[in-house]
Amino acid sequence: MKTPSPQPSPAGGRGSVKPWMQTLRLELREFTRADFDELLRLDSDPRVMKYINGGKPSSKKDIEAALGRVARYYRSWYGLGVWHATRRDTGAFIGWYCLKYCPPTCDVEVGYRLLRQAWGQGFATEGATELVRYGFDDLGLDKIIGVTHPGNRASQRVLMKAGLDDAGYARRYYGRRLRLFVGHRDARQVSAA
Repeated sequence: MKTPSPQPSPAGGRGSVKPWMQTLRLELREFTRADFDELLRLDSDPRVMKYINGGKPSSKKDIEAALGRVARYYRSWYGLGVWHATRRDTGAFIGWYCLKYCPPTCDVEVGYRLLRQAWGQGFATEGATELVRYGFDDLGLDKIIGVTHPGNRASQRVLMKAGLDDAGYARRYYGRRLRLFVGHRDARQVSAA
């Protein structure tokens, strides 16, 4: 795995953005405004949005606002963010991964959203697992969480494969009752020994 080192946001478009992290099959980099159409395509799919935003696709205005928030995140929180993901073999956009604060708490959340074409191929697990490793080993985080809609069994399996434990239900994340998954650096070190 390529050791990540967060890069400052480029002034140019997508072509000038270097990968921030690489796994065996994935390349992650910072989002730019040039990624608008890809993000709109992702968030316009009702199956992708089934457990997000009440199943309602994001509007163009929502996407524009999200890209602005993401750009500010890179500058505000060293090492955390939301990253554009492509396949290394084809360069095709497949979605995004994140390691970011989960409002309104100080908990750091691992997350992802992938195009349907990327489902069922292990990409979610591969990216989430690498971000959990990065969060503990490179950033020195003590705890990482993941939250899912109670009915989203596929994402629950991904979070457990990424090393998080099912902690039951939580009521405080995103103002909704969600399934909570938690990983601790100490527990990970013990299991590795």
